[in-house]
Amino acid sequence: MMVSAIVLCGGRGLRAGGVDKGLLPWGRSTLVQTVLERLAPQVDDIVISANRNIDQYRSLGYPVVRDQLGDYQGPLAGIAAAMERCQRPVIVIAPCDMPMLPGDLVERLLPPLEQERAVVSFAHDGEREQYLLAAIRADSAADLREYLQEGGRSVRGWYARLANCAVDFSDSRAAFANLNSLSPG
Repeated sequence: MMVSAIVLCGGRGLRAGGVDKGLLPWGRSTLVQTVLERLAPQVDDIVISANRNIDQYRSLGYPVVRDQLGDYQGPLAGIAAAMERCQRPVIVIAPCDMPMLPGDLVERLLPPLEQERAVVSFAHDGEREQYLLAAIRADSAADLREYLQEGGRSVRGWYARLANCAVDFSDSRAAFANLNSLSPG
């Protein structure tokens, strides 16, 4: 199955003191570069969703898309805008602040879309749902636009409208640590 990825870098970074999280240092690189390196071998193409520092994100060599809804409407706004640039039937979503993503993330998220006819599958780390680590059928874009037009902003709320499936990643729990719980190695 052909897969695009969207890396979410479009937030305000409020929990990080307002800084652009994707551009924060991580080891010898940045958070977003590390996520891109983890995802690139797993997908056919990547789009970056960003609302600040556009030139810096473009310098990474991937298309960059801004939210079409103003005033930072949340991750679904970034997903909706980026979905329009994706060319594949399945889109994998990942946030820029999870640099330890599993090398088999995409491989494990795809079967529910193929076998169980789910529209979206998302990671579950054994303790909580990781809604922003998901595989979504690209043909759900119209439903997402409708949900946003109705005022919906909750990722969980949108997924509840769709045939969805949690995928067990409890064997990889550490891979889902994010900027709020990590320090560079």
